[in-house]
Amino acid sequence: MSLVSLVMATLGRVREIEEFVQSLAAQTHKDYELIIVDQNPDDRLIPVINFARDLGIPVIHLRQSLPNQCLARNAGLSHAQGNFVAFPDDDCWYENDVLEKVVKRMHEGDSPECVVIRWLEQDPVGGKPHRISNKLWRRFKEVKCSCITLFFKRNLLLELEGFDAAFGLHSWYGGSEETDLMFRVIANDSNVVYLPDALVHHPFNRSINRPFLKEFAQARSRARGTGAIYAKHKLEVLVILRGFLSPLIKPWFTTKSILRIIQSLCLSLGRIEGFLHWRFSEQRADKY
Repeated sequence: MSLVSLVMATLGRVREIEEFVQSLAAQTHKDYELIIVDQNPDDRLIPVINFARDLGIPVIHLRQSLPNQCLARNAGLSHAQGNFVAFPDDDCWYENDVLEKVVKRMHEGDSPECVVIRWLEQDPVGGKPHRISNKLWRRFKEVKCSCITLFFKRNLLLELEGFDAAFGLHSWYGGSEETDLMFRVIANDSNVVYLPDALVHHPFNRSINRPFLKEFAQARSRARGTGAIYAKHKLEVLVILRGFLSPLIKPWFTTKSILRIIQSLCLSLGRIEGFLHWRFSEQRADKY
């Protein structure tokens, strides 16, 4: 069986989802389903869902009233029927041979449980295909992984109970949900491989006209997720210190922008907050 379940949690976007649907219609591998977990309070997605179905794409449309990206993805996972599952963002799109390449790799002799493809805008050069190392991953010295680059065997995700909803968008630990999931996947001794010639696109440095204070607050919130990762997965002291200090040091050598320096300070502050909050929460849980 080569059915791929594509779970998309979405809020606020329409045009970008239509672009993703068009990239799905162009896939050379046709055995897939699209599961849209709709967190909008209205029916704005109905036209794009009808558009997808008119193109012959099987669509499951789920509603979720409480915005929470991880809960939405887990809800979609619970409805997935495919052997393989991915979690595209609502503003990314695939090269037309992505599903074909991933499914072929999943069926090869070493039978990987997770395939990491390449986000072209973030990594235009790429690297060689290889098995991802647990040791290097725990030091943040492996290939970069984003949710849009990850394809899993569904049984593995069900065994790990999906995403930890303490992380991610609309949570206090506002990011790193896919990083946490990958830590658990790799710690499970799963075979995780990098497939650099399978490409996903996502706007990288998109200009967002947000007030500075809101931008800084979001950077700090995302960084709390990174700090919580340090504590939850008990990383080496040197790795943690590097994570705390690098945002404080690097900007002074790489930018003259005061706003970028302030944003970096927010990253460092958020990581420290997330680390301490997770550690103290863990200690309280052990105590009681």
